[in-house]
Amino acid sequence: MKTFSGKVLFLDRSDINTDEIIPAKYLTEITKEALKPYLLEDLELPGFNPTKDISGKAAVITRANFGCGSSREHAPWALEVNDINVVIAENFARIFRQNMYNCGMMAIELDADIIDGLFKNYAGKDCSLEVNLDTRNITISTDGKQEVISFKIADFDECLVRAGGWVEYADKNY
Repeated sequence: MKTFSGKVLFLDRSDINTDEIIPAKYLTEITKEALKPYLLEDLELPGFNPTKDISGKAAVITRANFGCGSSREHAPWALEVNDINVVIAENFARIFRQNMYNCGMMAIELDADIIDGLFKNYAGKDCSLEVNLDTRNITISTDGKQEVISFKIADFDECLVRAGGWVEYADKNY
């Protein structure tokens, strides 16, 4: 099972699409690792610099409809090779969300008011989070402040995450 804890990258925008997550011109790469330097390369967000802002981050907190656009496994792969194994948003494009779980990664949906609170209280700060799959809680902390937030996950998606992804799950169960 992957690790779901570490520093947080806040992306304060809805509708971040798969072309912004990993531009289509890199889809011809033959390894996941080759995608690494191009994560969020085309994302236009005031003050965001992918070269500086992604390094050392393990989680993304963003707004609604993350991963919309073209369906491609490359988007979660580009996150994964950058050691980002959890994305928290109001909601996700259906195929992107399932591709995250198929890769053994977490796509956690939280209500808009909770996401608003996370941005208000933690964005722009040196912030860390930890996802506990057993208790289905996220602990987020910075500057001595800590908050615990519950989340839901479907039983089968949890099985995929615990196995490390669809391929590993299929190897163990079929």
